[in-house]
Amino acid sequence: MTWQDRISVDPKIMGGKPVIRGTRVPVQTIIAFLAGGDDVAVVCDELDISEDDVRAALAYAANVLQDERVYALPA
Repeated sequence: MTWQDRISVDPKIMGGKPVIRGTRVPVQTIIAFLAGGDDVAVVCDELDISEDDVRAALAYAANVLQDERVYALPA
């Protein structure tokens, strides 16, 4: 299974933000929980999602960042 199987983007749901398919749980929220130090079990319990959903959110974020370009501005 790939992240595409679990993540959906629909302009009618959460303003088009990527969410766990069939829910209104944004990928951004999952990443924020993890970045804040919560472990996967807590995220799953708090958001009523599965560990596979969390992995899909991380894979989606990695995919989006893969093509991200950052340019240093002169100081």
